Amino acid sequence: MQPKWLEWAQNLQAIAQAGLTYTEGAYDRERYKAIQRIAAEILAGHTDASVDKIADLLAQESGYATPKIDVRGVIFQDNAILLVKERADGLWTLPGGWADVNESPSQCVEKEIWEESGYRATAVKLLAVYDRNQHPHPPIPWHTYKLFFLCRLDGGTPIHTLETNGVGFFREDDLPPLSVSRVTTGQIERMFDHYCHPDWPTDFD
Repeated sequence: MQPKWLEWAQNLQAIAQAGLTYTEGAYDRERYKAIQRIAAEILAGHTDASVDKIADLLAQESGYATPKIDVRGVIFQDNAILLVKERADGLWTLPGGWADVNESPSQCVEKEIWEESGYRATAVKLLAVYDRNQHPHPPIPWHTYKLFFLCRLDGGTPIHTLETNGVGFFREDDLPPLSVSRVTTGQIERMFDHYCHPDWPTDFD
């Protein structure tokens, strides 16, 4: 479960973002900017980032605040799961990332797999829809939903990219160090459970 301070900061940002989008009053804009600054101060007080850096990040968002969507591809081969190594932190994760506008969730995950691993794949089943705040990830400013798709491996060869510099298949009892901002050990274990029980319904929350 997410800490209360993160919930407060995300709620304050959502209020400020909506207010700055729809208000026509100059004084109200200043009030919403002050609320947004408080959200940045809360986040900075519990992370290594500066208030100004977080405030600039929050100010880039506009419109009514809704959860962001993160898609992850789940590919199995010989009882092992496909993981990629992130250049950003040197740790491993399921291939994936933020969903893009004008692409369906399945198109997004198939593209991410190709771009991060060099493998072509087809999404065949939605295994899980998780609220990131309900799982033991480190905090980020954005409320996020995570979509995990079982994908069929269609071909390709492993490659290194601008974002990743490692590709491999790993068994459940021999997982490498994970990038827990992107995926947790519990989520990987749950994907193996789905692999062993293909008739299970989609997880949610």
